[in-house]
This record gives sequence, C-alpha cells and structure tokens, in this order.
Amino acid sequence: MNPSIRLPGIAPLFVALTLAILGVLIVFPLGVVFQQAFSKGFAAYLEPLTQPDALHAIRLTLIVAAISVPLNAVFGVAAAWAVARFEFKGKSLLVTFIDLPFSMSPVVSGLVWVLLFGAQGWFGPWLQEHNVKIIFATSGLVLATVLVTLPFVARELIPLMQDQGADEEAAALTLGAGGFTTFWRVTLPNIKWALLYGVLLCNARAMGEFGAVSVVSGSVRGLTTTLPLHVEVLYNDYEFVGAFAAASILASLGLVTLVIKTFLEWRHSGELSAGRRH
Repeated sequence: MNPSIRLPGIAPLFVALTLAILGVLIVFPLGVVFQQAFSKGFAAYLEPLTQPDALHAIRLTLIVAAISVPLNAVFGVAAAWAVARFEFKGKSLLVTFIDLPFSMSPVVSGLVWVLLFGAQGWFGPWLQEHNVKIIFATSGLVLATVLVTLPFVARELIPLMQDQGADEEAAALTLGAGGFTTFWRVTLPNIKWALLYGVLLCNARAMGEFGAVSVVSGSVRGLTTTLPLHVEVLYNDYEFVGAFAAASILASLGLVTLVIKTFLEWRHSGELSAGRRH
C-alpha cells in the first residue's frame, strides 16, 4: 500500500524537504555559476572562452573523452557478457574489481599511474630511455580517466544481461548463427539503450573529472589542462569571469546529460528497469 495514502501529512513534508535541499545544494550553486559567468555581459563571457588556453582545454577534454569512453564501452560490454553469461572461479572478485573505482579516491586513481610511469616510478626509467611520455601527457590523462570511469558502462549492462538471460542467444546459435552474428543481431539490440545510458554517464564523468587528471597532468596551462583544470587555473589567477565561463560549459554539460538521461529513462524504462532494480 502506498504510505502517502495512510500518512497523507508526511508526503508533503518530505517532498518539501527534498526540494529545499536540492535547491540549496544544486539549483542555487548552478544559478550562481551562470550569474557570475554573465555578470559582465555576453561579450565578456565569450572573450575568455576564445583564448588559446581555453580552446586547448576544451579540445583536450574532448580528445580524452573521445578515447576513454569508447574504451570503457568495449570493456563494459565484454565484462558484462563474461559476468552474465559464464560461470568461472573468481567471478565475484571480478565484479568487486569492476566496482573498485567507485570507492577509490580519484586522487589515488591518478597517483597509481604516477607510481607506475612517473620519472621515479616502476617503468619510468625505461620509458625515458625509449622517449615515451605518459605522465604530463595526453596518454596519462586518458589512463587516469579510463580508470575513474571504468565501472559506468559495465554496471549498467551486467544486471540487465543477467535479467534478460541467454535464451535468445542460445536460439540464434542453435539456428546456425555465428558468435559475431549473434552478438550483432541479438545481444547488441537487447542492450543498446542501457549501453547508451552507460556511455552517457561515462562521458559526463570523463569530461568533468578533476582529481585523477590533476595528478597526472601537472596542470601545465595550455598544454595538459583539461576544462576542469582550466577552471581552477583561472580561479587561482583571479580571472573569475573566465573561470565561471568555463565552469558554465561543464554545468551545461551536466544539464544536457540530465535531460538525455531523463528522456532515456522515460522512453526506454523497460530496457533500463533491470539496471535500476539492482
């Protein structure tokens, strides 16, 4: 029975409390970001966004996301298929490792790569001898972003594929379809909306990641600063309009992600329901 029917006075109280908290913690801060960004007019808003450092930060952010998100999409599909379709020793441990980045500090996620590939790291001397640069380079940013965003696609697909079962795939194989054909014609159509949902969340996190990339980037202005790092650099240099203008791009990305996410949940609730139940 719906508790709001039995306790009608409680529901409005909790709704009001929820809205108040959301207003204070989300709506008001977002409003401040856009207010500060446009505080000196539209021309002043656009001017810092057209500077070479800002354009490079935007371009680097897009490059990092364009590499890391497809990698995580491939990993997510492979991991979900392995977990949902096969039984093997260490399966629960594998799922635990997939979830590990959720509980790991982003700073630690970046520090891992410094310890491995930094100048004093395990492979640092070898990389220097062969003129391979990972730390303070785009490759390091990609590695840090991939690690932080690793679970998003897999965690959307695993419960859905477990809920769907393998009957349709087994039927396709019985009828003579090959493994690739079965995946392309049966598996992928069944998971496409959950896959898109996971990719969407992964992309939003990849573009907004700060902690991990700040460790491996060195925050070299105009070279290794992504858009979130560029916001910090501008703010520390007291260029507040530019900082809030760059921040407004990230905030807009979050709002666009929210709109698409809401549409997917509304339009394809059946396909996504398994993931929401777990």
